[in-house]
Amino acid sequence: MDRRDFLTRGAAAAGGVALAAGPFQGLVASAHAAADPSRRAPVRDLGPLAPVPDDRDGQVRLHLPPGFSYRSFGVFGEPMSDGFPTPARPDGMAAFRGWGGTTVLVRNHEVPGTPGAIGDPADAYDAFGGGGTTTLTLDRHGRLTDHRVSLNGTIMNCAGGPMPWGAWISCEESVDGPDVKSPVPGADNSKLQRKHGYLFEVPVHGPGGREPIRAAGRFQHESVAFDPVHGVLYLTEDNPLFASGFYRYLPPVHPMRAGRLLDGGRLQMLAVDGTPRAQLHLGQAEDASYPVTWVDIDDPDPAFAPGATWFDASPTVSRSGQAKGAAVFSRLEGSVYDNGTVYIVSTQGGAAAPGDEQPTGPGGLSAFGAGRGQVWAYDIHRQQLRLVYESPHSSVLDMPDNIAVSPRGTLILCEDGEGENYLRGLTTGGALFDIARLAPVPGDPDAEFAGATFDPDGRTLYFNIQSKVGCTVALRGPGL
Repeated sequence: MDRRDFLTRGAAAAGGVALAAGPFQGLVASAHAAADPSRRAPVRDLGPLAPVPDDRDGQVRLHLPPGFSYRSFGVFGEPMSDGFPTPARPDGMAAFRGWGGTTVLVRNHEVPGTPGAIGDPADAYDAFGGGGTTTLTLDRHGRLTDHRVSLNGTIMNCAGGPMPWGAWISCEESVDGPDVKSPVPGADNSKLQRKHGYLFEVPVHGPGGREPIRAAGRFQHESVAFDPVHGVLYLTEDNPLFASGFYRYLPPVHPMRAGRLLDGGRLQMLAVDGTPRAQLHLGQAEDASYPVTWVDIDDPDPAFAPGATWFDASPTVSRSGQAKGAAVFSRLEGSVYDNGTVYIVSTQGGAAAPGDEQPTGPGGLSAFGAGRGQVWAYDIHRQQLRLVYESPHSSVLDMPDNIAVSPRGTLILCEDGEGENYLRGLTTGGALFDIARLAPVPGDPDAEFAGATFDPDGRTLYFNIQSKVGCTVALRGPGL
């Protein structure tokens, strides 16, 4: 099937479901419903969590329900197929169908500062940027057969999104550059050769071109969700100290027609129709729903005066949208497209719960947002934003981050909280359930789940353990 035929059929198939509001249309789960057992959907239970040894080395990294097993691979520091050591801090990730029954994983590495490029610095976007992506190939038996750097010289590659033409869009959660002073201890941005804070396309097969999509904005990018019908990319912003926005990038040519993502499009930021600068990071009513519109970002790729700090630079794009009435969220992180709906996670959105401590930002500074997490759904056809879930307390859901959709239609949420971190499921009926709990990582209390993604057959859930000795995990079990 050629690209034009694929585009036509894909649009027709997606168009058939675009009028639906997504699988969570009937879900009214908020702080109010979750706090009142008489109004809460029954919690699905896979069984009690218990420590389970890793099939790779016997070490307990996860607590799992009965019948679940896992194997880790792609461990920090191990030599890769290209001879370079495996980079640190694996984060967002997607799985693709490879040649000959293989599975290909493209994995971000959220490395801050200016430690120097992973892989070959001659190939790097910026020789001193320490982030990027690695690409891992697994055979039909799940064995790692190839592992190599596929993007280097970028900074803080947090999440991104899979593209149906066979690519991963990787996001820099940074506005570093020679024009911005870094807040990272020990970082020296005067070493940087290029500006950062962009999207980068990484083909599934082979390295990326290492050229940014500047028109998609220079801000604290987190993730991307692609609408295959209209060819639009939806972008989240994760700014821990300032208001974050929800954006869309309109490429100059439909990417499925072009076969890649082109620069030179238009960036817009979501606004609530009739409510300028809506404060969506605050606690919401259980039936919260808003008609939305979009405002243009006039200067998506700002340059900053010499000596500008991160605190000066990071909110620039968001504030330009707010000046036109755009809505604000708290730390928009994971996003995923499913049947005409884009689901987005606001990690610290919602009302503060009694007994929960105020979340903090980098350096212990006061964070923007006092809640423990919201999940929102944007209906593309209706241009309507509605609340799917708002955490009533950290003990129920604690600061969700990356998000995925299972073959059953369940949302998979990776927690990045301040206590024990769980991998949780949220069913279409509004039931939260536990899939896994991260075992304590010695010497690393900030270890977290990240990068949840299902293999193309939907039988294996892959995710990353982001820690000082990070790795990727393949998880199998009944009921996923």
